[in-house]
Amino acid sequence: MRFPVYIPLGSLRLHPHVVFETLAYAIGFHWYLALRRRRGDVIADGTRWSIVAAAIAGAAIGSKFLYWFEDPPVTWQHLTDPVFLLQGKTIVGGLLGGLLAVESTKLAVGVTEATGDLFAVPLAIGIGIGRIGCFLTGLSDHTHGVETTLPWAVDFGDGVPRHPTQLYEAVFCAMLAVALSRFSRRPHINGDVFKRFMVGYLGCRFVLDFLKPDPAYGGLSSIQWAAAAALVYYARVFWSRAPARPVDLATRA
Repeated sequence: MRFPVYIPLGSLRLHPHVVFETLAYAIGFHWYLALRRRRGDVIADGTRWSIVAAAIAGAAIGSKFLYWFEDPPVTWQHLTDPVFLLQGKTIVGGLLGGLLAVESTKLAVGVTEATGDLFAVPLAIGIGIGRIGCFLTGLSDHTHGVETTLPWAVDFGDGVPRHPTQLYEAVFCAMLAVALSRFSRRPHINGDVFKRFMVGYLGCRFVLDFLKPDPAYGGLSSIQWAAAAALVYYARVFWSRAPARPVDLATRA
């Protein structure tokens, strides 16, 4: 297999990252709309779309911001290069940036309900699909793993057998989507589906990034430090919150 693995479409050869990222957005958004129609929503339409817009904007900013911190010396060298500043992004940065934007918007408009449950399964599905595109892109995507002698190691074109960390993440996201879907169909506290998604995915990234050749600061990459901080936050949320009445799915639209 030669990387990138281009996707044939008639006479065209499409880059795998573009194809699978587009599929990830399209399928994830379709899944979100289907869940919203089937299960209803805890907030009104106008407020929901304001929160969606905030999530998109925050994710775009956060994904870039954390990407620039993955290798600060390189970022500093290219600080005046608009092409460098526009390229690259990180999922962890996008999730945390989106979360901060949503919570700020909710505070501004007076929403106190947890609003993320409908996003949890679509996000897991979308990330998993997108990671297939990262795998097919190869070394230039910078999501490959370190060298390994395991029998499923992949040579992305440089003669080095590596962990296919993109596929590890895709498989984990598929399992996470199934687990969250099952959990969401049982009575639960509003907001717990999204919290479990964040804890599951960030925990996965914290562990998985030990298999990647990213620059380390104090033994951890910038993504691992961000994931660790968010995991500490969610641990405090779960441990310190007051008891709440579970969501009764039988009463939801």
